Amino acid sequence: MLTVKNIDVFYGDLQVLWDVSFTVKEKEILVLIGANGAGKSTTIKTISSLLKPKMGSIEFNGMRLDTLPPHEIIQQGIVHVPEARRLFKEMSVEENLIMGSLYGEAKIKRKDTLDHVYTLFPRLLERRKQMAGTMSGGEQQMAAIGRGLMSLPRIMMFDEPSLGLSPILVDNIFKIIKTINEQGVTVLLVEQNVWQTLGMCNRAYVLENGRITMEGTGKELMNNSKVKEAFLGI
Repeated sequence: MLTVKNIDVFYGDLQVLWDVSFTVKEKEILVLIGANGAGKSTTIKTISSLLKPKMGSIEFNGMRLDTLPPHEIIQQGIVHVPEARRLFKEMSVEENLIMGSLYGEAKIKRKDTLDHVYTLFPRLLERRKQMAGTMSGGEQQMAAIGRGLMSLPRIMMFDEPSLGLSPILVDNIFKIIKTINEQGVTVLLVEQNVWQTLGMCNRAYVLENGRITMEGTGKELMNNSKVKEAFLGI
């Protein structure tokens, strides 16, 4: 469904990704794991066209993405739920959700999708008129995911969705991501909560210092001695 081929990515003169390649299959949960600074967020930003690779290519069902501007990436059904939520804090919850449905079919189906989001997140229905910046971290994460769903995604990319949340809220967010996947949306997940993500994913890749160093099923990597030592403290 999504193919990243041999991409090199730079911030100015500083190279961050080296020859990164991986695939995402339709309706699976794929996880990128790695330490801080490994290049996980950079990878997602490059797929979203917020960054451009100097080498390599990114294709979605055979269409080149790395030549498109970010708003056209969204129109293809590829949605990025960014790290730290990135809500419009002085807008209401519902206004933030509507911002996810400004184009094409998403705009036409806005009301039905909004009802679906409120069913998935009853707390957002209660808070729909509240300024987004006044909500708790967990509520803001729900709003960020809801805004992504408003775009009618075929692939949802999550960048550190558990960051800064309590363990109970982390469990809830991962259950929601699992539910979204079960409803037919492909998931690409970047996350430092390695144990929980490997337990729920179909496949995973390990990024180290901007390079893919390992791949396998979640179970295979959970049982890998190097992964255990590096990420699980075992």
